[in-house]
Amino acid sequence: MNLILLFPEEVSGDRACLSDRRAEHIRTVLRSKAGDRLRVGVLNGPLGTATVETMDRSGVTLLLDLHGPVPPLPPTALILALPRPIMLRRVLAQASALGVERIFLINANRVEKSFFQASLLQDNAYQTALIQGLEQAMDTRLPELSIHQRFRPFIEDVLPGYLADYPVRLIAHPTAPADLGGAAPMPFTRRTILAIGPEGGWVDFELDRFSACGFRGFTLGPRILRVDSAVPALLAQLELLRRLPATAG
Repeated sequence: MNLILLFPEEVSGDRACLSDRRAEHIRTVLRSKAGDRLRVGVLNGPLGTATVETMDRSGVTLLLDLHGPVPPLPPTALILALPRPIMLRRVLAQASALGVERIFLINANRVEKSFFQASLLQDNAYQTALIQGLEQAMDTRLPELSIHQRFRPFIEDVLPGYLADYPVRLIAHPTAPADLGGAAPMPFTRRTILAIGPEGGWVDFELDRFSACGFRGFTLGPRILRVDSAVPALLAQLELLRRLPATAG
């Protein structure tokens, strides 16, 4: 936890009182004491610092200085065919840490329908994983997440409403003819929406529908990765491509 992330309703004037895992982290991991300064942020709000005012077994009171910047929204959206529940929490935390503006969890031909009954998808339980990613990355901008149990309504009715926001549209598939560098227009600085399918890949119908929406296919190479490896690998490659114009020469 590199950032103590506060909910807006926890901030009262220039103070916040914590009694959950964050307070335990401050006590036992950071080993803070009264007067120590910590890095804090408000969910979807500014970064800042806090001074430990009081601390005991019941909780921690922080004196806040929230005059830092509000982090910018990441320029990437992620379309993700719903992975197995056992890896979903990890994938969401990784995506949040690496920076995405929104996540669409969708159905696909090779997605087990039972995956949508996962407890992580009930009552916004997934937000815990997203917040853990923000705490790791020192960000405050919580990704928007939506769940779509039917592929055709998503691709035909939902997705078109977002396409104007993302001029670069990419879809990962093992048999695509180009790698990411060949599929992404250079210099690569524009807002991007990235689609990652099930471990078995997209079926032809799904690829055709994405292609009709302007998505360009690319491959990571001959190795087929699990979703929890592919998501951080691809988001990291996108960030690298964005930085190339600034570092070239």
